[in-house]
Amino acid sequence: MADSVEAEVYFSAVETVTGGRMGFFHGERKLMKCLSIGERAVALSLTGAAREGTIGRVRAIAEMLAAAKVPGVEDIVPTPGRVTVVFESDARAARASLEKVLTSAAAQAASATEHKAETHEIPVVYDGPDLDAVCTAHHIDRHRFVTQHTEPDYTVEAIGFLPGFGYLAGLPDALATPRRVTPRVRVPAGAVGIGGRHTGVYPCASPGGWNLVGTSPVRLFDVTRSRPSLLAVGDRVRFLAVDGAPPRHEQPGASEPIESAPQCAAITVVHPGLFTTVQDLGRRGYRALGVPLSGAVDGMSLRIANLLVGNRETAAGLECTLLGPTLRFERDATIAVVGAAFPGLPPDRPVQVTAGTEIAFGHASVGCRGCLAVAGGVDVPMVLGSRSTLVVAGMGGHAGRPLRAGDQLMIGDALRIRHASIPWVPIEARTARRSGVLRVIPDEDATWAAPAIWSRSFRASSRSDRMGLRLDGEPLACAVHVGSMTSVAVFPGSVQVPPDGCPIVLLADAQTIGGYPVIGQVIEADLPLAAQLRPGDDVRLLPTSIEEAHDAMRDRTEMLASLRSPLDGSEL
Repeated sequence: MADSVEAEVYFSAVETVTGGRMGFFHGERKLMKCLSIGERAVALSLTGAAREGTIGRVRAIAEMLAAAKVPGVEDIVPTPGRVTVVFESDARAARASLEKVLTSAAAQAASATEHKAETHEIPVVYDGPDLDAVCTAHHIDRHRFVTQHTEPDYTVEAIGFLPGFGYLAGLPDALATPRRVTPRVRVPAGAVGIGGRHTGVYPCASPGGWNLVGTSPVRLFDVTRSRPSLLAVGDRVRFLAVDGAPPRHEQPGASEPIESAPQCAAITVVHPGLFTTVQDLGRRGYRALGVPLSGAVDGMSLRIANLLVGNRETAAGLECTLLGPTLRFERDATIAVVGAAFPGLPPDRPVQVTAGTEIAFGHASVGCRGCLAVAGGVDVPMVLGSRSTLVVAGMGGHAGRPLRAGDQLMIGDALRIRHASIPWVPIEARTARRSGVLRVIPDEDATWAAPAIWSRSFRASSRSDRMGLRLDGEPLACAVHVGSMTSVAVFPGSVQVPPDGCPIVLLADAQTIGGYPVIGQVIEADLPLAAQLRPGDDVRLLPTSIEEAHDAMRDRTEMLASLRSPLDGSEL
């Protein structure tokens, strides 16, 4: 516990959420404050202690909140100096319940003297491709570098960027090295790197801009373990220098690759299209381990497509982008595509296909992403509670990757429905189409961006992907130096401003924490529209309130309720 934190501080109740904000915890010092983040999250910020003194308290608060099991809480994300709580879409009442729990957890954490933390010894072969350049930059030889890098006991300050990726604090100042000007397209799993004042180990192959100084065989993330992430915030890490080549570090995917054709496959991929993956509504409850939400970018369209064919809304389907796949159905099936419109299949209605039918989706004529549902759902292994594909980690879906020609997919057993499937859904009912206008709940700390951000028009960039909708246009002059930013929890809908000044609206595969300034949150009801914007589409960001966000979500919920077909004794 940091010396500046006094155990005798007493906290009053958290002020009621009004006007999009939550109040301060009052006491002898304003040590903590609670901030509202968009419509679905609150963050408890520790303001009274030095950054290095808050890691233990952050972990203690996160553990206390998790143990409280507040109904409606979806995720608890510890980051430097902050604990962020994410609610389910329809859990506004959980905010009121959380007030009392936050007060208790904050008071207990203020008097905590220790927390349950493990120490992990990680062997490293110091053979990285950037090792010599780092040594040259610091005017030391390899031996001196290894001595200095293995000397400290590091503390896990945050988990994010990739599942199980630990940001390790405690790097000696003499080894602090700026990130590479040009990030690598692919960093191998097990690479040990230095980025600024942090060091860490890449748990899986991915792009990355850290300086690579070594290799470790330790598997940092493995979904077959009871705790998939080896590291947790507050844990200690000690590096041990070893000689020789480390054992081969395999990609820590969540399921074994399925390269061979399954028995009795229902769908054969003739052509995969531009980017087609298996997705459901995502995996929730794992942000603290660095696992993104994933799932369909336009979750609303997947829900409706599933309803059209009689599935539960959570069933897995296929998401395709701009250029759809060509699929051959090996048995009779009922299918529906919602979202982007493709010439090869009527949109927004159930379609019966017979065995041997081949459907070529073609190029999307409207929208960007289409969701294909099949009665029974696409049947792939569940990974951390979801069938969604997270390509960057090789996790879930079909072999953890986009579909390829020759892939074969199973489908589950179709549910028996009392009434016929919904015959048709008007295209205008899919999303609240607002001509490229995305409503944003402004971040209270981003006053530097207003009113400039709200008065400009942007265009959807061709560089957009499932991680984020990138906006091109006149750059914003960011008044916050990115290098001085502390990483905070981010979510689908967070609007970040990177150094080039062009905003990014984070989408389904967004990282769980980020170090770019955040100017606000796109409301959840408008995320389907963000998912359907094509490169070159005009985009405007419009400030709005939490009350309007709740009203929009209520409208969406009522529309879905009107579409649901009852199942035999089950809820959809």
